[in-house]
Formats: sequence, structure tokens, C-alpha cells
Amino acid sequence: MIKELNHVIDYIDDHLTDDLSPDIISEYAGVSDYHFRKIFFYLSGMTLSEYIKNRKLSEANKDLLKGERVTDVALKYGYQSMDGFTRAFKKWSGFLPSDVIKRGVSKSFPKLSFIITVKGGISMEFRIEEKPRFNIVGVSKRVPMQFEGVNDEIVKLAMSITDGQKNEMHSLQNMAPYEIVNASYDADADFLREEGDLTHMIGVLTTENEISDNLDKVTVDACTWAVFPNEGPFPSTLQNTMAKVYSEWLPSSDYEIIRAPSFSFTNFNKDKKDYAYSEIWIPVRKKQ
Repeated sequence: MIKELNHVIDYIDDHLTDDLSPDIISEYAGVSDYHFRKIFFYLSGMTLSEYIKNRKLSEANKDLLKGERVTDVALKYGYQSMDGFTRAFKKWSGFLPSDVIKRGVSKSFPKLSFIITVKGGISMEFRIEEKPRFNIVGVSKRVPMQFEGVNDEIVKLAMSITDGQKNEMHSLQNMAPYEIVNASYDADADFLREEGDLTHMIGVLTTENEISDNLDKVTVDACTWAVFPNEGPFPSTLQNTMAKVYSEWLPSSDYEIIRAPSFSFTNFNKDKKDYAYSEIWIPVRKKQ
């Protein structure tokens, strides 16, 4: 996957003045748009659209230094008006396009290059499981997207669950893992930025379809799951494992992520404060 990513980076740089739609890029990469954008974000720390915008404005800066007119440069890199280009350039660089021409000020954003870095020789434990169509039933709410630390809104959600809801979830639960799971889906920023909200559900897995109005339900189609056990300080170990799944395991595996809710469960160690065993379940499919 690293080799393919670098080929895509070359393709983007060769077509900065063209329409670089996500569909075109993912087709060139040979994987789904959803999978490619996820991998790109976790490896680079920015979204694909942010990278393309930065590269276009960096090359625009070079063209302005060569004396090209602002209007011509704006059109060259896909901006429909000089005002739109000027606003984007000012936000990106901190100065106006005219400052580049008049005073020779400059800002650059170099082309990315991905490499594989092996840290500490630590292998990731995982297993692959197949599951038929099932439902996650439980209690859900919209919560802020948060990459690190304890999400206070999820804590409040957990505390809001009534005994009646707990009893109904327990009676419906009939699929492994036989645990209370945390599932996240429908993120405003598609899980690519720490902004906006997502839907978080605390619930159980079941094949039952009939539930009361006291619980929410999300249906997950039959698919393959990559499961990542982890143990250590909570929540940092769980969050670090999740980051490694996207930045290390997926790029080098034969699988790509699909658009479906991922989930996890956590069992706390009674003898160690803030220490837990967790499993992360990621929906995947074999690469074509």
C-alpha cells in the first residue's frame, strides 16, 4: 500500500491543474474512496482535500514568483474567481498573492513521500472473523468527535442508561462478543477531523429485530471483521491501537476498511486503576 500511496502522490502532482475528484484518485489507487481517505489521513495527519489544496497553492506561489498574473494563476488551479483564490491564498500563506509579485514573499508546501517505519519490532495481534447480518441495540446520542482522552459526553451517556434498558439489552444479546460494546458512526467529518459530532451507541449485538421504544437500533450487514485485542492504561492504549490500525496495519494488509460502524468493548482490571483489556472490531473486506 505504501508503494501505491506514493504512486498516487505522483499522480496528484502531475495533475494539480486538473479536476482531482476523490473518485478519480481512489480509482487510480485501486481501492475504495473511503478506505483511501482514511489511510491517507492517518499516515499524513491531514485530509486528502487539504493536501491537494496545499499543493495547488504552493505551486501557485511558484507561478506568481515567476511573474504570472494572479487571474491566470487562479484559473490554472481551478478557482472560478480571483476573489476566491485571493481568500484561499491569504488563509493558507498569511499574505496576498499581490505580495508575492510585489515583494517576492513566498511559502511552500512540499510534495509528500510515504515510507515504512518499524518502531521497536512490536507486532500487532489481530484475528479475522466473519459475521452474518446483525443489529447493535442500545442507547445512543450525538457526541463531539474526540481523538484523545475521555469523552465526557460518552461518560454521561453511559450514566444515563436505566436498569430497564440494561435488562432489555441483556435479554436481546445473543452474539459474540457477549459484551457491552461502544459503536461510533455517522460522523460529521467522516472520522477524518477532530470536529463536529458523531453518533455513539452503547449496546449489545443481537440477531433480534423486535425491540422496544426504549432502545435504539443500527443494522450492520454481513461482513468480515478485523479484531485487535489490546491491554494497558485506558483510554490511551485503546486509542493508540486504533491509530496503529489505520497507520500501520491497514496500509500493509490485504484488507481495506468498508463503510460500516466499528465497535469496541472494554473490561476494566479491578486491581489496577484505569487499566483495561479491550478489543477493537473494524469492518473490512479483501482488496480486489
